[in-house]
Amino acid sequence: MRDKQSLLSGLQLWQWRNAAIQSAIATGISPAEVDWLLQEVAGLDRLALRLESFKDRSQVALELSLEDLDKLWQRRLNEHLPVQYVAGATPWRNYKIAVSNAVLIPRPETESLIDLAVAASVSGTDPSLKQGHWADLGTGSGAIAIGLADVFTKAIIHAVDYSHQALLVAMANAQNLGFGERIRFYQGSWWQPLESLKGQFSGMVSNPPYIPTNIIPTLQLEVVNHEPHLALDGGADGLDCIRHLIEISPTYLRPGGVWLIEMMAGQADSVQEMLQNQGSYCNIQIHQDFAGIKRFALAYKKST
Repeated sequence: MRDKQSLLSGLQLWQWRNAAIQSAIATGISPAEVDWLLQEVAGLDRLALRLESFKDRSQVALELSLEDLDKLWQRRLNEHLPVQYVAGATPWRNYKIAVSNAVLIPRPETESLIDLAVAASVSGTDPSLKQGHWADLGTGSGAIAIGLADVFTKAIIHAVDYSHQALLVAMANAQNLGFGERIRFYQGSWWQPLESLKGQFSGMVSNPPYIPTNIIPTLQLEVVNHEPHLALDGGADGLDCIRHLIEISPTYLRPGGVWLIEMMAGQADSVQEMLQNQGSYCNIQIHQDFAGIKRFALAYKKST
């Protein structure tokens, strides 16, 4: 995450933590974010923070200086910088994913895409779906591609993003987590860089931009001011990218191949109707997230 370490006393860190918690409360930010940040940059576990046992340590190693940590925390307070960007990382499934403002912060609900992909590969008509080629379109931080590589150990994962800066983050994550040789990265728009593999994909997974343009200014300041709008803006009705993926994907999927995306609350009926009307899909399914919201659409390419 950061190259230099800084040593300070446990008492110094305890004093900074108390001040940060008070500033969080005063500005309406969850105090839990302070401890989450310290877990990331100081390697302190939840128990040590809860018991404040680190207070008596002679030395605590930080991944940045206390001055730099405080500057970042002030940005969290004053500029609504997401705490994940402050830490430079976020937990996702079994991994720590590096993030910057070049990429969308991977959300916990998006983890379900990996479980759905596994279930789809098992219940599909083709037993070899776990192998071959899988695509993560709009990879961002690379989280989905890494999740796919983790569960489909015999597959080649192809990760595409329009943003060069996002790809740099994704490639670094893949390399650091041991998937550098299993994931191939491409800069371009959706399927376009993968034209040479038309008709060969076992599956496609995507968390595309799906927020209507006019809704974006009403989102939390953490999102509006810091997360890349390229990864958020789905056009007038929020369905531009999903509509494109529905139309184009059958050309790239092999018979029985999996089509799987994340979408916004309230879009499920429209997405299901578009999949049905396209004519190339079967066994269309809508799945809920942890909160019971219809969040994911899954379908298979017809075999005939």
